[in-house]
Amino acid sequence: QVQLVESGGGLAQPGDSLRLSCAASGRTFSTYAMGWFRQAPGKEREFVAVINRTGGSTYYADSVKGRFTISRDNAKNTVYLQMNSLKPEDTAVYYCAADRAYPVVRPTRYDYWGQGTQVTVSS
Repeated sequence: QVQLVESGGGLAQPGDSLRLSCAASGRTFSTYAMGWFRQAPGKEREFVAVINRTGGSTYYADSVKGRFTISRDNAKNTVYLQMNSLKPEDTAVYYCAADRAYPVVRPTRYDYWGQGTQVTVSS
């Protein structure tokens, strides 16, 4: 069992940066690949980024490639999403998720989810 808690969301202006964190409970964090997803009102949950167990491999959605960076610190049981050059279309609730397999982009494949953190990008 893995419990995930996201933080770091908030209101940002276009072009700003935010860093999201996802803290995991338990001793097995390093055995999971970790993904970030987002869901805007009226839309399906979509893949954003994923990182493998060691942090040595990452994969991004085209919409965020070059602007967002996923990373992890296994000693702190935490995965991060650095979001730069934010756009209004990045507005969504952002979720982290854990899965044994990598890379997985379909949200239905993930075993564990956090409660989400709201990111709003508006001038």
